[in-house]
Amino acid sequence: MSNQGATPTPSPAPPAPTGPPPKMTNRGRSAVPISTSNSDATDIPEFEPFSVPGPRGFPPMTEYLDIWDVDMMKNKEESNKQQHHTMFFNSDHLIVRRGQEFQVKINFSRPYKPATDKFAVEFVIGSSPQYSKGTYIPVFPNKERPSPWEGRITKTADNSVTMGVTPTADCIVGKYQMYVAVVTPFGIRRTRRDISRDLYILFNPWVSADAVFLDDEEEREECVMTEMGIIYHGAHDDIAERNWNYGQFNFGVLDACLYIMDRCDMPITNRGDPVRVTRKASAMVNSRDDEGVLVGNWSGDYTYGVPPTSWTGSTEILLTYASTKMPVCYAQCWVYAAVFNTFLRCLGIPSRVVTNFFSAHDNNGNLKTDIILSEDGRIDRSRTKDSIWNYHCWNECYMSRPDLPAGFGGWQVVDATPQETSDGMYRCGPASVQAIKHGQICFPFDAAFVFAEVNSDVVFFSRSKEGTMEPVKVNRTHVGRMVLTKTPGDVTRREITDQYKFAEGSTEERTVLEKAEEYGCQRDKSELPVADVDMILPTLEVNVGDDFELSLEFVNRSDQRRTMDIYISGSVVFYTGVNSSEFLFRNPTVTIGPNKSVTESVTVESKNYMKHLVEQANLNFIASGKVKETGQIVTAMKLITLHNPKLTVTVSDNGRVSEEMTVNVDFTNPFTHSLEDVIIRLEGAGLMPLTTKYFSLIPGGHSLHWSEVFTPQRAGSGRLIASLDCPALRQVSGQASVTIKA
Repeated sequence: MSNQGATPTPSPAPPAPTGPPPKMTNRGRSAVPISTSNSDATDIPEFEPFSVPGPRGFPPMTEYLDIWDVDMMKNKEESNKQQHHTMFFNSDHLIVRRGQEFQVKINFSRPYKPATDKFAVEFVIGSSPQYSKGTYIPVFPNKERPSPWEGRITKTADNSVTMGVTPTADCIVGKYQMYVAVVTPFGIRRTRRDISRDLYILFNPWVSADAVFLDDEEEREECVMTEMGIIYHGAHDDIAERNWNYGQFNFGVLDACLYIMDRCDMPITNRGDPVRVTRKASAMVNSRDDEGVLVGNWSGDYTYGVPPTSWTGSTEILLTYASTKMPVCYAQCWVYAAVFNTFLRCLGIPSRVVTNFFSAHDNNGNLKTDIILSEDGRIDRSRTKDSIWNYHCWNECYMSRPDLPAGFGGWQVVDATPQETSDGMYRCGPASVQAIKHGQICFPFDAAFVFAEVNSDVVFFSRSKEGTMEPVKVNRTHVGRMVLTKTPGDVTRREITDQYKFAEGSTEERTVLEKAEEYGCQRDKSELPVADVDMILPTLEVNVGDDFELSLEFVNRSDQRRTMDIYISGSVVFYTGVNSSEFLFRNPTVTIGPNKSVTESVTVESKNYMKHLVEQANLNFIASGKVKETGQIVTAMKLITLHNPKLTVTVSDNGRVSEEMTVNVDFTNPFTHSLEDVIIRLEGAGLMPLTTKYFSLIPGGHSLHWSEVFTPQRAGSGRLIASLDCPALRQVSGQASVTIKA
C-alpha cells in the first residue's frame, strides 16, 4: 500500500544541551596543544636512555657525574636579587629579570671535569615545552653547544660549580621550572621535579635590549620599584589626592598577576611581548566579557561588595581574585588604573597612573560633546546625552613599539576601565602618547579614542521648537584641561599635559587637528561671533554640609545696556559627569549697564543637596541665558568638589626594623546625624599588612579612636594610609609618613 502524499512523522527533537559549553581546544588542529597556563607543568623524565637497555638493564652509573644539590642563590643578601632589583619581592623563589645574568650553584658527586663531563641547566615553562617555541631552553656551559640563552661557569670549588645564565632580552616572562641534566654514555639523567627550584623571569627596564628599557634612573625607580603612589582626582582647579599601596612585591601578588594571563588563555609564547601583554591585561583587569579582576559600579549602591572609595591598595583585590577565581566587587576608574599599575610594575613594565581632568567620553569619534539648550537658553537635560568625566584615570606604560614607525615608542596609554569595546572587548591601548600628540590616530591601538578624551570641543546647541539645532557656542579648551601624574621620587604632582597636546591655539595644535580629521575625526567648524557679555562663576572650596554663596559676575563689554534672563541650575553629579538629581534652579533677570559689571548671588543650602549626594560629592552648576538685545547665548559651567572630613593618622617615633610600633587613627563625626556601619582600612607597604576595624555607630559630634600595633619589615621612608567608609559618607582618608631605621 502506497503512502505517497501522507504526512511524514516528524523526528523527535534532539535534547537541549545542558551545562556549560565545551571548552575550546586545539584537538584536531595541532599535534601539540597550545600552552596557555603558566601554572601547568610537565614532569621531565629523570632518565632518558640513548639506547635499549641490555639483558641486565643499564650498568651502574656511580662512576659518572651525579647531581647532589642545586642552590638557587635566592636569599635577599645574595647577588641575584640585588643585581636584578628583585630584593623587595616577598617570595620563596628566585626572581630575576631577562637579558641579565643570574647565578645558580650546582653541587656534584665529585669535582667537575670540563674535558669529559657534560651537563646542562634546563628551563621549562608551560605544559607543552618545545625548543622551537622558546618554552624549553637547555643552557650549556661555555658555549659547548648552541643555546638561545648564554651560560658560563663563573666559579668552581671542590665538588661545586657556579653557573651564570643569561636569558635573552625577549624571552617569555613567567614562572619556569629548572632542571640540571648530566650526560652519561647510556643516557641523560636529570634532577627530579622540585618546586623550590622554580624561578620567575620578569621584564627588565634596566637592560637596553629589552623592549621596556627606560633610560632614566629616577623615572625607572618610581615606575617599577615604588610601591606607594598618589592618584589625583577632584577638579582641575581643586585637585585632591588619593594615596594607594600598589604592593607589587607583596607575597602572592606575582602569582596573581600570572594567573590573570592564565585566566584569559593567553598563549605562553606571547608573554614576552609587552604590547600583547598590556593589551590583553587591559581587558582582563575589568570583568566585562571575560570574568576579569574587577566589577565596575557607578550606581552608589555597593551592598554586595566594597565601595570603590574604600580600597587603599591592590593586594587584597588581586589575592581575592586569585583565590576565589571570581571578579571582585567594586571598582571605578582609579581602582582599575591602580590595580593595572600593580600588574605592570610587578612584571617589570615601567608604569604610572595618569589623571585627565575634564575627560570626554566620545563614543563616535567626532570630537564633539553636545549640550542642548532650549530657545530661551535653558539647558535641556532630557536631550543632553553626552558626558564629560570630571576626571578620568588611566595608565601609561613604557616600551618600544616595533609595530609602529620610528619615534612612536616610549609612553603608551593603556586603560582598563570598561568604556568602549576595542576589537570586540572592553579594553584600550597600548596607544602611543606621541601618536596622540601629533594626531597620528590611525596607529594601533585606540589612539583615536584617547585623542578625543583630551581634545574634544564642547558645543552648545540651541534647539528650536521645530527641533532644528544651531550651534551657539563652542568651548575648545574645556576638555583635557590638565593631565597629571606623580613626580618621581617625591610626593608632589607633575603636569604632563604638553606630552598629550600642543598649546591651545598654537599653529602646531591646528596642524594636529587637521591631521586627525584626515583620519576621520570630525570637529565643529562653526565660527561664531563672540558675545559681548561674559558670565563668570567663582572657584570655591566647600566642605560637605556647608551652606555657601554662589556669586555670578556678569560683565558687559559693549557700549549699550544689556538685559538677560538667566537660568541657574545646580545638580549633584557623579564624577563621570552623569547627572544624579537637580537640587537648585533659579531664573533671575539681570540688567547690566554699558561697560559695567553686576553680581548676582545665590544661596546654596546644605539641606537641599545633602540628601542627594553621591560618594564623590560633586556639585555641578550651569548658568545660561539669552541676551535680549542681541539674541546671543551666554553660558558658564563650574564644578565644585565638596571636601570631606579627614582621618588623623599618627605613628610612634623612633621606628626600627622588626621592632613594634603603634599607629593611631582618629576621626570626629562633623555632622548632627549618626554614621552607621563604619569600616576603616589601614595599610602601608613594608610597614603593615591590610588591617580593618568595624564601628557600628558614631553619633553626631562624637569621635572614634583606634590604636594598632605593627612591626615594620623594611628600612627607609614609607607611608601608612587609612580610609573610612560607611553608607552615609564615602571617600574619607588620611595618611602618615614614617621613617624606619635598620
